Amino acid sequence: MGIMYNYTPEDLLLYLYKETSPETTASIEEAIKNDWTLREKLAVLKTSMKRLDSIKTSPRTEVVLNILRYAANGETIVTR
Repeated sequence: MGIMYNYTPEDLLLYLYKETSPETTASIEEAIKNDWTLREKLAVLKTSMKRLDSIKTSPRTEVVLNILRYAANGETIVTR
């Protein structure tokens, strides 16, 4: 077994987003094969990524209606 590197959550996120170098990618993939705790950490990060990707944000209906009312009145925005 080679030298075990302690990958940070940041390292694993870069790996998951495919932003690691080919050497680092290969090293992480090798480490994942041999380290169940690293596999668990990676699984948690993958789940978190999926949840974050599924979040849809939009303004409250009240805000949208206020903007539409404001636009309908033909008022101009005054900045100071």
